[in-house]
Amino acid sequence: MAELTPYELLGGEAVVRQLVDRFYDHMETDPRVKPLRDMHPEDLTSSREKLFMFLSGWLGGPDLFIQKFGHPMLRARHMPFPVDEEARDQWILCMLQAMAEVPMDDALREHLEVSFWKTADFMRNR
Repeated sequence: MAELTPYELLGGEAVVRQLVDRFYDHMETDPRVKPLRDMHPEDLTSSREKLFMFLSGWLGGPDLFIQKFGHPMLRARHMPFPVDEEARDQWILCMLQAMAEVPMDDALREHLEVSFWKTADFMRNR
């Protein structure tokens, strides 16, 4: 029997969308991450959808981002934005807050925290 993917372990599309929505809700309301929020467009609809599509595939679900936009090329797509340690840490803060609100197994939570940290750190370009 095949192992379940993180996407499946989380609960699929609805829970990944919930995680993304909580992430951006925190970004919009937490004054500690205002510099990160300011890097984004006023209307976060497109940002929410792109992160949802990316995470869907990244977590082992449907490769929605690749189907629509091609290879994610995360570093290249983030080059126009000043991603330094502060921006990385603000992104992680929002994601950890969102993850705290989404029920998941402790082992999955630990795995995702490490994976998100590595990915966010890789995005640094300053």
